[in-house]
Amino acid sequence: MPKILIVEDDPFLSEMYSTKLIQENFEVDFAIDGKEALKKAREGKPDMILLDIVLPKMDGFEVLREIKKDPAIRDIQIIALTNLGQKEEVEKGLKLGADDYIVKAHFTPTEVINKIKQVIKK
Repeated sequence: MPKILIVEDDPFLSEMYSTKLIQENFEVDFAIDGKEALKKAREGKPDMILLDIVLPKMDGFEVLREIKKDPAIRDIQIIALTNLGQKEEVEKGLKLGADDYIVKAHFTPTEVINKIKQVIKK
């Protein structure tokens, strides 16, 4: 059962993605800020992180940078999930090592889950 760490400071969105993922037989954990995300990535070694970019304490780009520097967790797949849809931000996320980049407003939760399944299969 693949384990997904949802890093999202909006409890409504966390709950929505979590419900969908559990229905699809994923194990789910949560973090509400960047520092907690790093701690949980190191402790729980999830298969994938669904990473919001706009976060308290440490933003998603910073989390991405830290994860990719750490040999113990650098191979965790990461999908950046955000409302920042400008081309520069998408490129920055991918350049920092995200496996994919989803703009929240453009994807339904079901489409997000499908995207997770595609990336995890790679």
